Amino acid sequence: MLQLTRLRLWWRLSPAVGVPAKNLGLRKVASGVSSRGSTSPRALNIFDRDLKRKQKNWAARQPEPMKFDYLKEEVGSRIADRVYDITRDFPLALDVGCGRGYIAQHLNKVSLYHCRKPLESFFKQTLQNMLCLHWVNDLPRALEQIHYVLKPDGVFIGAMFGGDTLYELRCSLQLAETEREGGFSPHVSPFTAVSDLGHLLGRAGFTTLTVDTDEIQVNYPGMFELMEDLQGMGESNCAWNRKALLHRDTMLAAAAVYGEMYRNEDGSVPATYQIYYMIGWKYHDSQARPAERGSATVSFGELGKINDLMSQGKKSQ
Repeated sequence: MLQLTRLRLWWRLSPAVGVPAKNLGLRKVASGVSSRGSTSPRALNIFDRDLKRKQKNWAARQPEPMKFDYLKEEVGSRIADRVYDITRDFPLALDVGCGRGYIAQHLNKVSLYHCRKPLESFFKQTLQNMLCLHWVNDLPRALEQIHYVLKPDGVFIGAMFGGDTLYELRCSLQLAETEREGGFSPHVSPFTAVSDLGHLLGRAGFTTLTVDTDEIQVNYPGMFELMEDLQGMGESNCAWNRKALLHRDTMLAAAAVYGEMYRNEDGSVPATYQIYYMIGWKYHDSQARPAERGSATVSFGELGKINDLMSQGKKSQ
C-alpha cells in the first residue's frame, strides 16, 4: 500500500501534457444498441448528476486546481503501467474521464484522444478510463457502451474508487453525528464492491477479465484539510440521500473522533483510497480460448507425481 503525505503549503504539480490524435471517423449507433442517454430498465438513480457537474466545474475554476491532482496523477501512472504490461502495440487509444491528461503524460507509444463527446461517436482499439465510473448511476449501461465502442480484440483498462474508500472519514462522521444528533445520514457516497465488478464486466460482454485492488493512503494535517481536498478534487458527495448541512458541533466532534481513532505518530491523520483496476477484452476469433471439457491428457491427480515422471523421462533419455 502506497503512503503519501499531503502538505498543504508546498504541494505543487506541473500541468499534465496530453498527446493529441486525429479523429479517425465516426459511426452511427448500430441497431440493437439503445440511443445515447437511455438507461437500463432497472437502473438506479443514486447520484445527482447536475450537482456533480457543478462540483466539477467549481473545482476546475479554482485558482490552483492542479494542487489537488496528486491522487489522479498517481492512479494515472499506474494505469499507464498496465498499458505497458500488454505486449501489443495500440495505434490509437481513447481516454474517458481524462481530466488534464493524467494517463497521457505517461504514454509515448500510442496516440491518445481525450474524450469529451458521446462514446457512440468513437470506434477505437484501446480505451482507458480513470476515476469517474463511481459517479455513474447506470454502471452496467456505461460498461456496455465502453464495450460497444471497442474494435474486436480491443482492450479496456479502467480504474475506479470502491469498497473501503474513505472509511476513516465515514466512520468518524457517523459516530459524531450519532452522538450529537441521535442518528446519522450518509456523508460519503456508496461504492461498488469488488465482488460485483467482475460480474458487471462479464455482463457487458468483456472477456479475459482481470480485476485487482490497491490502496493508496494519504496523510493529511486533519479532517478539515481532507474535506477541503475532496472538494478541490470535485469529489464531494452528490448522492440524492445526502444531508445538505452538517452542524458545526458535529463537524468538530467528527474531527476529534478522527484524530483519536486514526492519528499517526506525527500528528497527521490518514485517509485510505481503495482503487479497483480492471482489464477486459472485446472478443475476437484470434484470442485464446479454454480447451473443451474432457480434452485434457493429464489429470490433476497426477500433479503430485510430476517429479517422479520428470526423473523417469530423464533416465529414459
